[in-house]
Amino acid sequence: MDSNPSKRNPRPADLAREHGLSPQAVRNYEKDGFLPAAERTAAGYRIYTELHAAALRTFLALVRAHGHPTAGAVMNAVHDGRTDDALTALDRGHAQLLRDRETLASVRTALEHLTTAGPGPDAGATGTHRSGGGTAPLPRTVGELAHRLRLTPATLRAWEAAGILTPARDPATGHRVFHPNDVRDADLAHLLRRGGYRLADIAAVAGQIRTAGGTSRLTATLAGWQRRLTDRGLAMLHAAARLHAYLALREE
Repeated sequence: MDSNPSKRNPRPADLAREHGLSPQAVRNYEKDGFLPAAERTAAGYRIYTELHAAALRTFLALVRAHGHPTAGAVMNAVHDGRTDDALTALDRGHAQLLRDRETLASVRTALEHLTTAGPGPDAGATGTHRSGGGTAPLPRTVGELAHRLRLTPATLRAWEAAGILTPARDPATGHRVFHPNDVRDADLAHLLRRGGYRLADIAAVAGQIRTAGGTSRLTATLAGWQRRLTDRGLAMLHAAARLHAYLALREE
């Protein structure tokens, strides 16, 4: 067998080398339907063409933009002649990107509102106890926190059910206990509810603050979050161009 690959009939190793893959990975992609089925020589060797090379480039671009499951589903749909199903899968990815952008905008707006509006009512009435020469805030019960915010305990439980609050439980009694970070989240929720925010939006903001470790650190992460969304959007554009070219090549 000739060891010099031709441009028209690249080997699995030639396709793999372009992307830093193993030849077996390319064969597996074909087996899974991500590449069109290859014809075989009389000796059983696969005959790959530029169509297979284009399919591999398209699949890998889709993986970077949408993830492996969606990329595989799109390529399977294309090879089964279900173009609309392939486009629908991509539409879902774009819709998720839009939701993520809207969440980011909500977080930014809410964070600006939180940092300019100040703490909630009765913010100075935090009980403390001395520990090692200093003071530390005492955990609050649901009733104490509700009284501080001038809300009902049922409202706080609803916020917990929505994922806004994540209080611990007293191991002895099983009652909710709200530590300083929980009080911060409750202040945030109270503030944003007064501003007309939906519980789902508040839960997204509170979750981001918990992950970042506070509002100041969250501010520092927003630029990175924006960059990731931009990169994903650009990757989707690149993948769409690859898919369009691949569909055109299949038509030829």
